[in-house]
Amino acid sequence: MSSVIALAGCSAFGAVDEPAATSTPTISIDVTPTPSESTEPGLAPEGTAAENLAYFTAVVDEVWAGADADAGRSYVDALVAAGFDKAAMQVTEDMSTVGNPAESIQFSVEWGEECLVGQVGPATGDPFTVVVDALPGGGCLLGQTRPIDW
Repeated sequence: MSSVIALAGCSAFGAVDEPAATSTPTISIDVTPTPSESTEPGLAPEGTAAENLAYFTAVVDEVWAGADADAGRSYVDALVAAGFDKAAMQVTEDMSTVGNPAESIQFSVEWGEECLVGQVGPATGDPFTVVVDALPGGGCLLGQTRPIDW
């Protein structure tokens, strides 16, 4: 249980007379975005991976909501169309080694010394995106990835 003590009109030197009530001025602030302000994320080529994460996530979410949500190529193609560098991307296989749809698909864009990484699929639920450090030898994803040769 917490206690609150209110000391109105007191100071360390004793009681202070309250000033007579006066009208309080009203201040109005307009926070409507101007046309030059964008509420949509966009690619920031000179920005950091963290500064581009919202845009990367928006692209991933758009693909996830579409008909080809289970195809790694769909994510690569959408990210390329959004301005990300195809040569800096990696993607895992859509099918398992025994021919079943993959439990999850991962894809990435290397961004300087960091990576934008996304993961989608039945095992992940909603899409997951994150910024992580690039691997010491370059690239973002461990293990076997498929060639992006289209």
